[in-house]
Amino acid sequence: MPTLVTGAAGFIGAATVHRLLDRGDDVVGVDNLNAYYDPKLKRDRLARIEARPDIASSANASASGRFRFALMDIADRAGMAALFREERFDRVVHLAAQAGVRHSLTHPHDYIDSNLSGTLNVLEGCRHAGTRHLVYASSSSVYGANAHLPFSTHDGVDHPVSLYAATKRANELMAHTYSHLFRLPTTGLRFFTVYGPWGRPDMALFTFTRQILAGVPITLYNEGRHRRDFTYIDDIVEGVVRALDHVAAPSPAFDPSRPDPATSSAPFRIYNIGHGDPGGPVELERYVEVIERSLGRTAQRTLLPLQPGDVEETAADIEDLATDLGYRPRVGVEEGVQRFIEWYREYYQERA
Repeated sequence: MPTLVTGAAGFIGAATVHRLLDRGDDVVGVDNLNAYYDPKLKRDRLARIEARPDIASSANASASGRFRFALMDIADRAGMAALFREERFDRVVHLAAQAGVRHSLTHPHDYIDSNLSGTLNVLEGCRHAGTRHLVYASSSSVYGANAHLPFSTHDGVDHPVSLYAATKRANELMAHTYSHLFRLPTTGLRFFTVYGPWGRPDMALFTFTRQILAGVPITLYNEGRHRRDFTYIDDIVEGVVRALDHVAAPSPAFDPSRPDPATSSAPFRIYNIGHGDPGGPVELERYVEVIERSLGRTAQRTLLPLQPGDVEETAADIEDLATDLGYRPRVGVEEGVQRFIEWYREYYQERA
């Protein structure tokens, strides 16, 4: 039976599809190709998958081949139910979501439709199809006002500071409910500031590169003092696939009188996937300096205060990831940024 990847034309989704295909999995991808950012980039990611010589693909979910694509919004209740009935997915990687903290300040309903209703449709599909394991994307943003660093999945996350973060936390609670009621194994992955080739144009690396090459000043919120646990895309995907293969199970050590937020008596698990550098997260100003060196150009800076919904610092405690999945991310920002710049120049035909 195939594996479903929602958000298959997205940054993490497309990279995950490639990784699963590389190891011989059959994959069905779902995406609505919306216009939150340039749909051409999404279509190009999808075209790159469909151009692989080792697959036969088509623009619908019923074609033969190792990869099939369904143009669909996960908020389409009837469409998702029909897809699950047709395919009976053995495993699901749920990555589709309305992303972006700042966008949630002005377009809140987008997050309810996609992140809540869409996730419910995925959970219902998994429940009725008897799916063996659901892995879904959460976010480091769920830590919100928590200032205890590094962020641990064993700490409470009850103080989100953006609607985006609140919907991601709600996804974790919804997943736990289905794990408890229907014994559906679910694993949530809290991603930390993902970057790399084929990334999202609304994120810092993409935006800064474009603006520096154009000679346009870059905007540094919190006056560039943000610190982030930047995590390279290949490291994220490796964590996703390892989590997919490690089916969530009830924790024998779970104590309901002192409940651990990361585990449960149900088949439920939460992991951080961040770089987890012992030296701590990377200051935004240093990140910009790495970009400048890779481009061979100097950025003009506009310094502004902290944005509503942002947090000053993120850092991932990844000890559970290392213990349970035998994995620690490896790519540092110097190497990761350089790989992105090389991709960016090739994709947009930019020259130094």
